[in-house]
Amino acid sequence: MEQRHLGRTGLRVSRIGLGTLTWGRDTDEHDAADQLKAFWDAGGTLVDTADVYGGGEAEYLLGRLVGSLIPREDLVIATKAGNVSDPYRRVNASRGHLLAALDASLERLGTDYVDLWQVHAFDPATPLEETLQAVDLAVSSGRARYAGVSDFCGWQLAKAATWQLAAPGVRTRLASTQMEYSLLQRGIEREVLPAALDLGIGLLPSSPLGRGVLTGKYRQGTPADSRGASERLAPFVEPYLDDAAARVVDAVATAADGLATNPLQVALAWVRDRPGVAAPILGARNAGQLAEALSVEALSLPYEICQALDDVSAPVHRYPDQDWSTL
Repeated sequence: MEQRHLGRTGLRVSRIGLGTLTWGRDTDEHDAADQLKAFWDAGGTLVDTADVYGGGEAEYLLGRLVGSLIPREDLVIATKAGNVSDPYRRVNASRGHLLAALDASLERLGTDYVDLWQVHAFDPATPLEETLQAVDLAVSSGRARYAGVSDFCGWQLAKAATWQLAAPGVRTRLASTQMEYSLLQRGIEREVLPAALDLGIGLLPSSPLGRGVLTGKYRQGTPADSRGASERLAPFVEPYLDDAAARVVDAVATAADGLATNPLQVALAWVRDRPGVAAPILGARNAGQLAEALSVEALSLPYEICQALDDVSAPVHRYPDQDWSTL
């Protein structure tokens, strides 16, 4: 699998990342091991997790597999901290919480460092400079090699990245931002992606298959074994089952027919090769589904198909994003 630099840093990652959101909850150790082995066999290196996935079980499960199944040095392990289960405070990016969470993550992962440590969300209750001080401490102590953020809007990302570049002293450049991005969700093109491109920050798209809808599995209804049929996950899928999304899914299916491939690969190839993208983070139910997705490595979409998909999925961007003289 092709390797890419993560933003304007020396860290290289596989251009598809393996997500572990369901590990320890819907994905048991056997299935997780099969996925990790298939991913590594395909040349994948970037494995993304978080301290809240499965209540910490995802990290624990990954830690059990690393070393025994895959050499630690062959993987780029990325985790996150900052989201909390407190009903009164969904995000806690204070210095104390972040550093304690990192120590707990390292213990669960069974390693003394993570390759990429990400602030999971912006915390309006904590001064940004305090959050970023925790990032600097994590890197300077060797517990994290690189740092990034997740779910920061445009101004939040620009402020954080600029602070790290302009503040006095030795600061840690932000390597990445993780955001939802797919043919069904192009909102980050409004401000987040331009900021990331300008500041040299690599994008790690989450939900690159539109929460599973872009695979085409919902075109004839809701499969019984799908997220859309799950009481817990149905609200996550439902926003992408409207008429506008259906038109995009139909276009993806048409492109797949013309290329003798499947909608999953077309949708994944589109987001993988967008400007600024380092590696889409892909989750799978099992190793077979993952292997099908990883075979996208051989696919590059023709310009004409990319243009057609761009057109059918184009978000509405007017003032102030568009040149005022054209309005």
